[in-house]
Amino acid sequence: MEDLLISLLQTICSEVGRQGSYTVGEYPDRFFTYWERPSYDGSHYDNEAVSCVYEYDINFYSIDPSEPYDYIKRAKKLLKENGFILSGNGYGTYSGVQSHTGRGIAATYLEREV
Repeated sequence: MEDLLISLLQTICSEVGRQGSYTVGEYPDRFFTYWERPSYDGSHYDNEAVSCVYEYDINFYSIDPSEPYDYIKRAKKLLKENGFILSGNGYGTYSGVQSHTGRGIAATYLEREV
């Protein structure tokens, strides 16, 4: 599932990494990060899992303070078109540096027939 998430986000911004993979001082001008929360079984049949729920925190950071709103909006639309479940319009997130502004959103994906 992680590969799907990365490939989709890369169509919006080529820089995509796991949260914490960029070190302060080496931030690109704009980039996405993601963090996978623990997955869990979504439903069972005859004592076997028939689905798995994946949850991700997706963040976008930029040196242009207006871009995080736009990029998160674009990511939300693209991810929804590809089966992810997203709610709301995101939230502000701390970049760790004064040069970058961040915004995040939570995404869920239900994989059936696991």
